[in-house]
Amino acid sequence: MRAGSTAVLSGAILLLACTAAAVFSGPAPVSPIRFSFQAIPFQLDSDETPAKNAPETMAGGVAIFDYNRDGRPDIYFVNGANIATLQKDALRYRNRLFRNDGNGAFTDVTDAAGLAGTGFDIGVAVADYDNDGYPDIFVAGVYRNTLYHNNRNGTFTDVTAKAGLAHTNDPEFGPLWAVTGAWVDVNNDGLLDLLVVNYLQWQYSDKPLCAFQTSADYCHPRYYKGQPNSLYLNNGDGTFRDVSAQWGIRSHVGKGMGAGVADYDLDGRPDIFVTNDGYYNSLFHNLGDKFEEVAMTAGVALPEDGNFVSGMGLDFRDVNNDGLPDIALVALNNQTFPLYLNDGKGLFRDATAQSGLRALTLHMAGFGAGLFDFDNDGWKDLFVTRGHVGSLPQPGQAVDQHNTVFRSLGADGRWEALTEEAGLNATPPARHRGCAFGDLDGDGKIDVVTTALSRPAEIWMNRSPAPAHWLDIALEGTKSNRDGIGARVKVTSQTAGTQYNHMTTSVGYASSSDGPVHFGLGPDKRAQVVEVTWPSGTVQVLKNVEADRVVTLKEPRK
Repeated sequence: MRAGSTAVLSGAILLLACTAAAVFSGPAPVSPIRFSFQAIPFQLDSDETPAKNAPETMAGGVAIFDYNRDGRPDIYFVNGANIATLQKDALRYRNRLFRNDGNGAFTDVTDAAGLAGTGFDIGVAVADYDNDGYPDIFVAGVYRNTLYHNNRNGTFTDVTAKAGLAHTNDPEFGPLWAVTGAWVDVNNDGLLDLLVVNYLQWQYSDKPLCAFQTSADYCHPRYYKGQPNSLYLNNGDGTFRDVSAQWGIRSHVGKGMGAGVADYDLDGRPDIFVTNDGYYNSLFHNLGDKFEEVAMTAGVALPEDGNFVSGMGLDFRDVNNDGLPDIALVALNNQTFPLYLNDGKGLFRDATAQSGLRALTLHMAGFGAGLFDFDNDGWKDLFVTRGHVGSLPQPGQAVDQHNTVFRSLGADGRWEALTEEAGLNATPPARHRGCAFGDLDGDGKIDVVTTALSRPAEIWMNRSPAPAHWLDIALEGTKSNRDGIGARVKVTSQTAGTQYNHMTTSVGYASSSDGPVHFGLGPDKRAQVVEVTWPSGTVQVLKNVEADRVVTLKEPRK
């Protein structure tokens, strides 16, 4: 046989082998969760300087909420300021409100709404604090917080001073640096109260404060003193009063980063979990007229190895459909993303290793986190905004990172990490921070908006391929607060089984998501039972509810 014939024969054999391999292996599997990137004209600017002042790396909250009640969720970004003056003295520092016009279009309506802001803002929390049917905005910042009242005509008014929230200079702890807020009716009187999560005692410097560190990067939080959180009770007349000491909040000094709200022991009173940066987490158990801090005895103060972690964002929500709210939080490289499962007896079990999350997340750094069912299969997944707190690369620690969604594998309690598979590598890696969640286009799939330091914001539209069904429960309280925050929702369908969720706007890092309570139903075209337990104690039951729609439930007055 001639050499040329040998070459042809070899090529034919190789072609047949490759064809056979392709036939037997089949096409690459399609990811069950898939996102597509959509740009939005906002860039987070925290005025990063060579001095590396701590607030520069902590900015970045975002909220999804329907500010004008037209049925389409809108987007609000908070932004930094001149780090030396803490003033928004340039247009690049403006907060931005984008109105959702439908069909994937968003219009900047910041000026018309009066929401550009004035200071160095970190986080945002939305809720209807005066029960008038329109969501209001609390902005947490460095030395200054702002409460914007929704005027119900597309505009907002700064009512901070009038509401009694302007005093942020503490006589013992100095000027307070707030990272986020959480709206919660702590005494179940039908009025939303406000928890403010405070971080560090910090002062501006034009020179690096921690130049002695090996990395000469942002100071580790161990070099700062902490601050207590603040609790304000709603008086019902547009004003609030500080009850931090009376309710047992002030006596617990931490370095707060995130807050989640849930009734973890199902006693009808909302409890609060606060992540702390490089310190013990806090779990505030609600006794009705005060809180007791029980994180250590409940098993959530530290991960199972007993080491401090840089607790960032979190979500406080039932992940295994047993009716008990669990806790998922994120931290930095080599610290993992801890998962605490609620055992129903006042205790939590660290399931990070058992669930597979320890191995999946050991080399990741996270800031924001949200538990939502992105593929509508009846199990909540975990979306994490990733990026390191520092700005300088360290061995084995990427500073800029892609976001990741951890898909729940169901009843076995394990997870799989989807990054490239979910399309989240469509943009360059970045130091991501805030994240907010909602159905931006009304297709029944939860979309995500994220921020990143000195990078454009990202909209991730959920294009998951599975034709699964869904059901959203929009709540309208009467005896309870208008938003129904704190209401527990139970949904049962034939294939997906029984699921639990609850209404809260406190999700992620420095961010807020004010949408209906979402359920994926898999192949089920209806829910057999929908049961809502309102904060007032009223139980409301619906049967044979058709899927693929938003159902609005108004709390019975009797």
